[in-house]
Amino acid sequence: MRSIIAGIAAAALAACSPQEEAKVTNALDPNSQAHLYLEEVEGAQALDWVRAQNERSLKVLEGDARFQGYYDAALKIATSAERIPYGAIRGGYVYNFWQDAANERGLWRRTPVAEYAKASPKWETLLDLDALSKSEGANWVYKGVNCLPPANVDCLVSLSDGGKDAVRVREYSIADGAAKAAFVPGGFDIPEAKSSITWQDKDTLLIATDWGGDTPSLTDSGYPFVIKRLKRGQALADAVEIYRGDVKDVAASAFALEDEHGQRWFGASRAETFFTSSYVLFRDNGESVKIPLPEKASPQGIFADTLIATIEEDWQPVGQEAFKSGDLIGFKWSEFLLTGVLPKVEVIFHPTPKQALQGVGITKNELLVNISDNVVVKVMAYRKGAGGWTKKEVPLPPNGSAGVIFADNEEATAFLGFDGYLSPDSLFTYDTASGALAQIKALPAWFDASSMVVDQFEATSKDGTKVPYFVVRKKDIKYDGSNPTLVYGYGGFQVSQTPGYSGTVGKLWLEQGGVYVMANIRGGGEFGPAWHQASLKTKRQVVYDDFIAVAEDVIAKKITSKEKLGAMGGSNGGLLMGVMFTQRPDLFHAIVCQVPLLDMLRYHLLLAGASWMDEYGNPDVPEERAFLEKLSPYHNVDPAKTYPEIYFETSTKDDRVHPAHARKLAKRLEETGKPFLYYENIDGGHSAAANQREAAKRAALEFTYLARKLMDGK
Repeated sequence: MRSIIAGIAAAALAACSPQEEAKVTNALDPNSQAHLYLEEVEGAQALDWVRAQNERSLKVLEGDARFQGYYDAALKIATSAERIPYGAIRGGYVYNFWQDAANERGLWRRTPVAEYAKASPKWETLLDLDALSKSEGANWVYKGVNCLPPANVDCLVSLSDGGKDAVRVREYSIADGAAKAAFVPGGFDIPEAKSSITWQDKDTLLIATDWGGDTPSLTDSGYPFVIKRLKRGQALADAVEIYRGDVKDVAASAFALEDEHGQRWFGASRAETFFTSSYVLFRDNGESVKIPLPEKASPQGIFADTLIATIEEDWQPVGQEAFKSGDLIGFKWSEFLLTGVLPKVEVIFHPTPKQALQGVGITKNELLVNISDNVVVKVMAYRKGAGGWTKKEVPLPPNGSAGVIFADNEEATAFLGFDGYLSPDSLFTYDTASGALAQIKALPAWFDASSMVVDQFEATSKDGTKVPYFVVRKKDIKYDGSNPTLVYGYGGFQVSQTPGYSGTVGKLWLEQGGVYVMANIRGGGEFGPAWHQASLKTKRQVVYDDFIAVAEDVIAKKITSKEKLGAMGGSNGGLLMGVMFTQRPDLFHAIVCQVPLLDMLRYHLLLAGASWMDEYGNPDVPEERAFLEKLSPYHNVDPAKTYPEIYFETSTKDDRVHPAHARKLAKRLEETGKPFLYYENIDGGHSAAANQREAAKRAALEFTYLARKLMDGK
């Protein structure tokens, strides 16, 4: 589905003033000021320490006899030509971005729809990122393309330096075919920033970016809050402001709504907090009108003259029936345009307690809805007729994750996918006019799953809540506590962890005799907004209690033991790992802590951190700070405790979660004589991998570490 609300790029680097530094001095850690140099992303002293840690840790991990085999296997999977080339349909072509061993940075390419269905389609290259980087002496990482409908030949290419979220956006034309595709001389060229950009017409962009100058245009979170209209040939400084949020917001961005007839409307999304937003529609007369939705709602697009939206809070429109958090709702778009007031709202989907919306796709003929039921996902197709809404289930395979890969209001064909822990990804075309469903591509099996099985269990958390989790294992394991077991978790931002195929996990862990556990803990979206909202701010301990409950349950079932148990998580899941490390060091023998948040008293001052206060709390609010002091891994290392050897991974180029989080906790462990390993990729962005080789290296390092700890007992 074409993006309805332009995505907000991640935050820009924000250095802290001496006043800010003084404000957050922590009595629990009187030496915290000594580590501030590690917040200088590319500071000489910081990078000297990083390089020394990299050298020490890589000597251990790359020196292990298994590393090279793991790396070769992971790289083969990552660069295989047999991977599914997922793409988007536009104007009779399927567009795809592809990386392999010969194209490390990747190719933006296309092929006709009929050709795409073949086993080996013939592609035409539109942009070669390796050639571009070489010719410009740059370290470009592809971050996407935004083309102007309906022709979709005037495009904006987003290029990142080394994988950062900040991008340079350059106009690129494919109007004359692949052979003549090129950057437009004198075309739009937006400097590196956390920009969001919407095409208004061929000669006009609606842009939220860092406008520079003396007047602030970035929020405290580092996102833009000023939207301007830029005409072709106009200097950036001469763009005309059309909307302004506030510096205390998270962000503001322009959006476009489009109906099935191709008519487009434009507006602005203002995210006052990470989870609350307001939306205004621009009128032709220069005025604007607020779209009447609750604060916690997400417009999904227009289908059958209905504005489709999800709501993440209970809502009682004046004079109408009440709606529940997690509902999919809609109202008549033409009536709202005519009157400017809220028409009658109708519910399209209302989840049961075990169900949740996982995504929405809009096509020419049907509204496609991903619905999880006890963490298993299916696709439902809705139509609207004179008698109201009708629905049917699209007959995809059961007991895994079925989902909408691509849908667009201008296209009748959608791409649907299915995978599971032991079921490789498969891609289907779905004709929404006829209902025809056909599998056109499938991923090869990257590991032998014939001897494996998936179980689903429930653990009981500290407050009595039942927490589901999946166990992927060989059928013949002995329940004697001897199985090396890895528990993965995230637990935040309403992100669901549904069943999914990972060739790397299968090849590097399951085939080696490891057990893999996915913990569907609170904070995620597996059971809708309430499952997430139960963990916000000072209620967050339930996330960690849930993960502990799952870990203790797999031990109680004698699947594993403390000596054989490891944990892994990244970003918000990296914070989860840090908390497990400090709260329950006795429970895990290995912890992989990826691109983590760890200093929870300064996180709001680092990069995009201020945008997450709706999730974690505000360290400047006494009650919330008191909770964060007890939670923050960086501030809760006890020199008297015994800790497992933890493995940190982060990236210098990560401009979303600051690398100082991992650096500072590792430094504290170094000072207190605690064991740890540390690897910081100099490139890579928030994924800690700028290309497939780095991704393979990261996986090989992780599973080498886990094998050493959980299989060898080191």
